[in-house]
Amino acid sequence: MSMTLKKLSRPFFAIVTFMLLASQPVLFAQEHTEQPDSTQHEVEKEKFNAGEMIIHHISDAHEIHLFGDAAIYLPVILYADNSVKVFSSSHFYHNEKHFTNAEGESEHYYEYNGFVMHHEHIYAAADGGISLNAETGEVNNASVLDFSITKTVTGILITCLVLLLIFGTVARGYKKRKGSAPKGLQSFMEPLILFIRDEVAIPSIGAKKADRYMPFLLSTFFFIWIANILGLIPFIGGFNVTGTLSVTLVLAAIVFIITTISGNKHYWGHILWPPGVPLPIKFILVPIEVAGLFIKPLVLMIRLTANITAGHIIILAFVALVLIFGQMGAAAGYGVGVGSILFMVFMFFLELLIAFLQAYVFTLLAALYFGDATQEAHH
Repeated sequence: MSMTLKKLSRPFFAIVTFMLLASQPVLFAQEHTEQPDSTQHEVEKEKFNAGEMIIHHISDAHEIHLFGDAAIYLPVILYADNSVKVFSSSHFYHNEKHFTNAEGESEHYYEYNGFVMHHEHIYAAADGGISLNAETGEVNNASVLDFSITKTVTGILITCLVLLLIFGTVARGYKKRKGSAPKGLQSFMEPLILFIRDEVAIPSIGAKKADRYMPFLLSTFFFIWIANILGLIPFIGGFNVTGTLSVTLVLAAIVFIITTISGNKHYWGHILWPPGVPLPIKFILVPIEVAGLFIKPLVLMIRLTANITAGHIIILAFVALVLIFGQMGAAAGYGVGVGSILFMVFMFFLELLIAFLQAYVFTLLAALYFGDATQEAHH
């Protein structure tokens, strides 16, 4: 029993340690932030901005922040002045500068080699730095074509690499042991593959047509699931792949394209001219059905993005709560910290479940759309 408790306690303490270290980048930034007035002899403590910290952690970036001052700087690839510029993002992050925005607040930006980066957006430098619209406070600098390998892109590449390794290993196993019981990774993957086929594809699309869509459904399910798990692994930068709208937009767009191409005569007939419906009602119903073609993938995109991002925000909010009370006093910080860390651990395990559920829900809805587009007329 003691050995079992010891084994179970290891992941618990690992997660608690991760939650504690998650606050270190924010504390480090507070200690090393430059003050606008360099003539001050007494450095005032900068007020902690919880919203800024949370947005920074869930947003895309040109670096993968690990802990403290440790980070992996990603390549910046720009097209400007009819040429391609390639350099490390460390040149940006190691050359921080400040400016005053339209509200009179001090903001920072990064500058290197004729380019500036503000809120992770890269522009061509104007007058040696940031140029602002006096009325709106927006950046006037001209945008450049940015093909950089950002944190989200890196997360996608890692997820795809893991997918190739997993399914490549499973495929080789089936070739070597034809007709034999699965072993190792095969024994783990086979129930999941059969689950998608027997509980998602066949009930939604039908036994005759399910195999046609299985490659896409399997790829989608495992891509979303592995990407979600990647975002929960401690000390690797906090990826938020499926919490990025551009990623879920592409996934939803592919579902829309496949559904549109797969639609048969029966499917389009019920959308464009519903049978058995009075003519006046058709003029009301048809626009709704056509709008539904675009609303369905839009719902897919928003649901996945919102659910994954919300989980990260909740965990980061409790990290921020500890830091806010910590500024009031050590006793308040430790008092709130114990409860916050326990709740963060609970949310972490809940996120493991949500990672699977969101992959399942997205795949199930995609299968239902395919089944609706390919079903035959009932007499």
